This record gives sequence, structure tokens and C-alpha cells, in this order.
Amino acid sequence: MDERKLKFDTLQVHAGQIADPTTGARAVPIYQTTSYVFNNADHAANLFALKEPGNIYTRMMNPTTDVFEQRIAALEGGAGALAVASGSAAITYAILNIAGTGDEIVSASTLYGGTYNLFAVTMPKLGIKTIFVDPDDPENFRKVINEKTKAVELSVTGWQ
Repeated sequence: MDERKLKFDTLQVHAGQIADPTTGARAVPIYQTTSYVFNNADHAANLFALKEPGNIYTRMMNPTTDVFEQRIAALEGGAGALAVASGSAAITYAILNIAGTGDEIVSASTLYGGTYNLFAVTMPKLGIKTIFVDPDDPENFRKVINEKTKAVELSVTGWQ
């Protein structure tokens, strides 16, 4: 199935998945497992070295999650997607992807508590400083943005 030719509605239901070749089942199976069997030591070594694709451990890859990630990538027109277990994990991955020691982010001071603590407590441990501003005046953001700024967080519920 060439997903590039499918319309958005069809991609929402079918992207990233092929029907089960054995049973013909259309629904994505839910794989409730934490680990997978390796054919032999060489197979395991190749998987861990990323020399061949496959499942190692469900926190790193799971066939059910893989379909979801492929579906999101298809819907967004992306090359890939990453599913994580929480909003805090998503925000952390986003920040760590673009910022490192010595970098800064500028954020609304009215964040939800968990995100505020992530920015105020955890990120500084990694060398990433957050400058909090009153979001009621957009000029507050402009005043503190500088060459070290890697991200600006504007809302109380997520990234903009």
C-alpha cells in the first residue's frame, strides 16, 4: 500500500500497518510483552548493534508502537515519529534534541507544575537554563531571547 497516495482519513486508520498475512486480521495487534526471543547470539548481537532491524526490548521497540509511530509520521508527512509514555518525556526529548549545556530556553512562568519543575529543577542539572517570563506581555519573551536561546515555550499545556 503506497501511503503517499492515500487520503488523510484512510491514513488515520491504516497507515503503518499491513493486514496480518496469516489470519487476514485488519486490527493492529496489541503485543503485551516486554522482551523478545533471539534466534542465536549473533542475531542478538546484530540487533543490539543496530545492524539489522528487529525487536530487542519493548521500551525500545514494540510492533504495536511501531504501527502508531508510522501512522503519525504518515499523517504529519514526516520521515518518522517517536512515541513516548508521557508529556514530560516528550518535552524532555524535544529539549534534549536541540539544547545542551550552556543553552537556554525561555518559558511562560504559568506552566503546569510538572513541566515547571522539569524546567526549573531537572534541566539545570543538565546545564540547560530556563528563563521564566510573565506570558501576558509578549514583549517579555522578546527581551530575554538571545543567542543561547534554543526554544520558547508559550502555553501552559504544551509546546508551540
